[in-house]
Amino acid sequence: MRLKLALLAIFCFLFTGMWGCDKLNFLNPKKTEPRAAAGQQPAVVKGTLIAKVNNMPITLEELNQEIETYNAMVPADKPEMKITTREQKINYLKNEMVRRLLLYQQAQAKGLERNEEVIRAIEKTKTDLLVVELIKEEAQNVEVTSKEIEDYYNTYKEQLKEPEERQVSEIVVPTEQEAKDIMIELLKGADFATLARERSKAASAKNGGSLGAIQKGAKFAQFDNVAFSDSLEAGKFSNIFKGPDGYYVIKLDAKIGGKQKSLSEMWDDIKRGLTFLKQQQKIEDLIGKLSREAKIETYEGEIK
Repeated sequence: MRLKLALLAIFCFLFTGMWGCDKLNFLNPKKTEPRAAAGQQPAVVKGTLIAKVNNMPITLEELNQEIETYNAMVPADKPEMKITTREQKINYLKNEMVRRLLLYQQAQAKGLERNEEVIRAIEKTKTDLLVVELIKEEAQNVEVTSKEIEDYYNTYKEQLKEPEERQVSEIVVPTEQEAKDIMIELLKGADFATLARERSKAASAKNGGSLGAIQKGAKFAQFDNVAFSDSLEAGKFSNIFKGPDGYYVIKLDAKIGGKQKSLSEMWDDIKRGLTFLKQQQKIEDLIGKLSREAKIETYEGEIK
């Protein structure tokens, strides 16, 4: 695929918008076909014929494949650049594919296919394409069982939860006695935000102690243990605990996320992930087998 994208990008850069092809002769299959170029045998057509260039065919299937590859290269924020209409497809046929065949035929006429650099590049391309095809063939029959999906879900259920956040407010004071005094006020029904503004020494005091929505790790370990404790309910405040800046009392304002997705919700994602891992492992096993059976020589001293 990378090779196709690179080649297509080169063709688009070279040819798009350079000149029109209105004067080129496109044939309806029902009309009389032109004679083949000298020494050139008529090509066998496999597909729906939509054009010929000196008797070299272009099929609808080839056109659609190239357009699909081209459209895949279009940035997500530039959908207007995609080729979607019949007129755009015809323009692509004329302004890209036909021009390319004209230049290809001219290169053949000049004997450029015998150029050593071209021969090496063709062999490299052949190698890459064959490797891609082998990987596709080896990976296509990988299966993931229902039991494997269920086992994976049960093993990693906790990690598959939605990220959990908690909206938390804090009051931080220098001494334990001050913290106890604040706790007494809260137990009497005092407003947490008001006490935070009046008594807290933390930067959050100006916001009534609110830290907004936080995830684990936003503060320190003991803070996480208290703020994310299952026993602390929304709307309730914690016991006093000591931290790096003094003595803390926190209030849990709300719990956000943390939902446990069901097996049915995760099924397709888990299956795709396990399929990919199995495909990778199958390829690694194949490479390992081939490596053991092959004679491999490396000359690292020559690498400068």
